[in-house]
Amino acid sequence: MSANALPGLLRSLRLPTIAREYDGAIQRAEAEDWGYQRLLGFLFEAEGNDRLQRKIDRQLKESNLPKSKTLEALDQKRLPEKIRRQIPTLLEPDFLRRGDNLLCFGLAGRGKTHLAAALGREWIRRHQFRVLFVPAFKLVNQLLAAKRDLRLPQVIARLHRFDAVVIDDIGYVQHSRDEMEVLFQFLAERYENKSVVITSNLVFSQWDKIFKDPMTTMAAVDRLVHHATILEFTGDTQRTPNKRQD
Repeated sequence: MSANALPGLLRSLRLPTIAREYDGAIQRAEAEDWGYQRLLGFLFEAEGNDRLQRKIDRQLKESNLPKSKTLEALDQKRLPEKIRRQIPTLLEPDFLRRGDNLLCFGLAGRGKTHLAAALGREWIRRHQFRVLFVPAFKLVNQLLAAKRDLRLPQVIARLHRFDAVVIDDIGYVQHSRDEMEVLFQFLAERYENKSVVITSNLVFSQWDKIFKDPMTTMAAVDRLVHHATILEFTGDTQRTPNKRQD
């Protein structure tokens, strides 16, 4: 096989990075007296790193995570000390592998959404978990529309592919009983299987405003609290005229 045909063959084998790096790697190997093992290791490591980065980029794009809410941009010193201490544990891959939940409560501007989104971004970057960020009202509308179209099981199954679903601002907008029934079904399907991250300005004692029915409220809370980490965001607002944390 001629050298000119090699790049095309590598691309047909879905090795585009090796095809791109091959000529330069050969020149460097000859100049630095690499052996075949080092040359092959260099090329396949480059291919593997590029594939990993492309995968992370795809997952970040599908996650709908707000781009500005990163761990680097979060002023952790302004978070309660109990929350700061738990961040390293929350970043561990076993948290999502167990299907644990994360529940963030506090008034507006305390950093709930920022931390939840930042954790979601790190779960993708560090461990390549699939994460979806969605405001509660959008998720409810999506589920209700699916129920009306007799497609609710299919939509829930599609959402089930995500290792974590971050539901932002539950309780911020009041919904009808029908809307809350589909949300409860979604939460029940994920129970002890896949993780849910919830931010809310309503503590559990006020969740009857969300689910309308005491029995449904108790069942929803019971499922969420089981295997959950609960973070309470107290203190002053972190928002400034040019900065939003929640």
